[in-house]
Amino acid sequence: MSDRKILITSALPYANGPIHLGHLVEYIQTDIWARFQKKRGNQCHYVCADDTHGTPIMLKADREGITPEELIAQVGKEHLQDFTDFGVAFDNYHSTHSEENKHFSSLIYQRLRDGGHISSRSITQAYDPKKEMFLPDRFIKGDCPKCNAKDQYGDNCEACGATYSPIELQNAVSAVSGEKPIEKDSVHYFFNLADFNDMLKSWTTAEGHLQSEVSNKLAEWLESGLQDWDISRDAPYFGFEIPDAPGKYFYVWLDAPVGYMASFKNLCDKQGLDFDEYWAEDSKTELYHFIGKDIIYFHALFWPAMLNGANFRTPSAVFAHGFLTVNGEKMSKSRGTFIKARTYLDHLDPEYLRYYFAAKLSAGIDDIDLSFEDFTLRVNSDLVGKVVNIASRCSGFIKKRFDGKLSEQCVEPELFAQFTGASESIAALYETREYGKAMREIMALADKANQYIDEKKPWLVAKEEGKEQELHDICSIGINLFRLLVGYLSPVLPKLATDSEDFLNIDAQQWITKQTTPLLSHDIKAFKALMTRVDETKIAAILEESKENLEKIAEPIVSQFEPIAPEIEFDDFAKIDLRIAKIIKAEHVKGANKLLQLTVDIGDETLNVFAGIKSAYAPEDLEGKLTVVVANLKPRKMKFGLSEGMVLAAGPGGESLWVLHPDDGATAGMRVK
Repeated sequence: MSDRKILITSALPYANGPIHLGHLVEYIQTDIWARFQKKRGNQCHYVCADDTHGTPIMLKADREGITPEELIAQVGKEHLQDFTDFGVAFDNYHSTHSEENKHFSSLIYQRLRDGGHISSRSITQAYDPKKEMFLPDRFIKGDCPKCNAKDQYGDNCEACGATYSPIELQNAVSAVSGEKPIEKDSVHYFFNLADFNDMLKSWTTAEGHLQSEVSNKLAEWLESGLQDWDISRDAPYFGFEIPDAPGKYFYVWLDAPVGYMASFKNLCDKQGLDFDEYWAEDSKTELYHFIGKDIIYFHALFWPAMLNGANFRTPSAVFAHGFLTVNGEKMSKSRGTFIKARTYLDHLDPEYLRYYFAAKLSAGIDDIDLSFEDFTLRVNSDLVGKVVNIASRCSGFIKKRFDGKLSEQCVEPELFAQFTGASESIAALYETREYGKAMREIMALADKANQYIDEKKPWLVAKEEGKEQELHDICSIGINLFRLLVGYLSPVLPKLATDSEDFLNIDAQQWITKQTTPLLSHDIKAFKALMTRVDETKIAAILEESKENLEKIAEPIVSQFEPIAPEIEFDDFAKIDLRIAKIIKAEHVKGANKLLQLTVDIGDETLNVFAGIKSAYAPEDLEGKLTVVVANLKPRKMKFGLSEGMVLAAGPGGESLWVLHPDDGATAGMRVK
């Protein structure tokens, strides 16, 4: 057993939606590293949890007619099942809505407060007068005050990366009701991040804590000055109440990273581990966080400062990764490339994806692309054609001609030594998260094994008299090389490893070393297919099932025209006020089969409109688009709420329906003449 004691975490998935393939980049990356560390004999714990607090959870639960607690319990169960089925083996999976998290969030806050790092003051906030609630940053949308990018959230700009106060946002609207927010004062609590400026400059530039590109970006933020961080939210809010501030709640981003500590404490209580050994200020253990590059600010500035100010240890390193694109583009529901984990699992072997991600991942923060053509070629060539094929080619002879027993001698000690000699170089690549390079080195070994078999041609040797021993030796070498390859791949392909170990009739392998010896005079079991080629029809099925709004070609237009309505007078038409409108929010209407609820901006006000276009459009396809509305239609009371206008659309109905939209250059509020 190694002396290294390691605690590893992945970022906490938010409990308001399902796991998708973009999420899985991180969890597979982390799981590979955790499995590798355990194979090396290190004492390693991998913990995670659902991130369960905040207004989005509260509002979604309300829409579904259940409590937030019921929602997060249901989603947490689904998340864990998806992770488990993808081979992600947490040592503990918990929830931020836990007693452990409440304890540590309060403890950290109290220590920061007592250390003089918490201040309070009255601030002016955005308030939704219709919903009678203060609006969280992510529930306000508008134009970035720094670069003017449209449709940005109220806390940071996805276009330029700037952070700002929601009240700085231009042309802001409430994403909850569509109302223009008003300003209202409230006392809030702040973490004085600037108190830790020197500490953070030192920590973010220390060797090994961050990737160089991340460290450089943080240096820019530190140079521009750190702002106080608002850590409180007003009721109504689903979260933990601040100990000395009734009616005030911890902002979800305060208690979310504390969830790492909480999940580990939960594991400690189950297994009798020493929590302080891993989290005390003078801890000698290792702590690593795997995260997406979009949450670097929180993990590399706020979190180390919080820990330092509360007398806990800081992370050994924070490893950021890039985003996932599918077939070269951002994941898209309309193109069928926004793929849920469960949709993939319903059709394809999860180990295909684990290998493909491993083959693409490096230690950097570049985005990676899931090209299904490349995916198919790589899995079929590498895993089926190179690795599994070795066992398939050799095992039949061993079983039929030698009663399933391997040769008593290794006639290729130098070749075997080449394979075991690669142990440390492959281990170094795993350790530094250069998985793509590790896969290439392993596949180079697989090529050598196949080359050996091709040169020795056991299928021909088997036909020659007096060459039984030669046949036995060749195939036994092949099986032994296969065993080493599977050992190297086991952090990436745990099921293939387990199935192969059963076939080889051996215990679970630890990491291959130079001291690893071949299996001699050893009984193996009958070979069963360990992995099959990718069925491309399964990929097509995944893409088809993932399309939520694929427009279909309509029937011949001649059959779709309706009779022209009776004539009207010009004065009748003149009464209609047609306006250009921007759809700022679109959402499903619970209990309605045909309706979408739209919030449209007509320049000087917003209207709530129920439109019967659900069969043709998904909400995300409409948000941000311009259309034409009847702005002066008398409001109509419906069972779902008040509809204050009408969106113009054309078509016979069903999926063949098109919302009208103006040419480029039109702006919200213009009257159509």
